[in-house]
Amino acid sequence: MADFNLVLTPGDWQNAVVNTVVEITKGSNMKIEWDRGRACFMLDRVEPKIFAKPCNYGFIPQTLDEDGDELDTLIVCGPVPTGVWMEARVIGVLNFNDDGDGDHKIVVVPADDRDSGDSITSLEDLGERWKQQVEHHFNHYKDLKKPGTTQVLGWGDIDEAKKIIEESIARWNNKK
Repeated sequence: MADFNLVLTPGDWQNAVVNTVVEITKGSNMKIEWDRGRACFMLDRVEPKIFAKPCNYGFIPQTLDEDGDELDTLIVCGPVPTGVWMEARVIGVLNFNDDGDGDHKIVVVPADDRDSGDSITSLEDLGERWKQQVEHHFNHYKDLKKPGTTQVLGWGDIDEAKKIIEESIARWNNKK
């Protein structure tokens, strides 16, 4: 398996297009994580089935968020298998705190979505109900093990997402 942090860049993030790698498939309760040190995926834990991921979950290569992990993505489309990478358009960000650390989720859609005709261009296109479901998931998915350790802080637009991506790239570059 390729080391995604070596073979991929973050993408053309200034124009709101990023490379993202899928860790968890939409609908899965398997918490699969990229192990940067070993350059492979690992099963970190099995979540309760009631907390299956509401969308595909991944990361942007060559980035580090405030929590020390690659910057997360929420990939809005049908289920995509673990290990697949894609170019994706940034449409916003979920601001999130996990156990005291900033753990942003950049919301993206496939850069070429012919099924929808590339009709999703902002968070508003997903509707309030989608945002409520995602908020509920991330506010509660750790409640059975570590209640009260996660908190959704709100949503941000494309410009806010790009700022977070830029900061995460700088953090990656400064770790060398």
